[in-house]
Amino acid sequence: MQTLAHFADGGPGPWILFFPLIWAAVVVGGITLLRRTVWRGRRGPWQRSARDENSPITVLGHRFASGEIDEDEYWRRLSVLDEQFGRTGKGGAA
Repeated sequence: MQTLAHFADGGPGPWILFFPLIWAAVVVGGITLLRRTVWRGRRGPWQRSARDENSPITVLGHRFASGEIDEDEYWRRLSVLDEQFGRTGKGGAA
């Protein structure tokens, strides 16, 4: 009886190459998972850098949240900051 794993002469068939490919996929997947989670600068996505905390848009958001400025002033200043520090291109905020 001939199966998929063996040729007619009794040797391993082409399916023998499938198993190393599976192990390579497991290793590559594990490394990718580690790079995206643990090895990313030894800090997770929940931690912000000091640069993000001191950006003008973040400072403006903190000022609005604490009540230092009202909503009209917030939107007025945000539109100016968005032109300088925000997104660029056609997808930017108005």
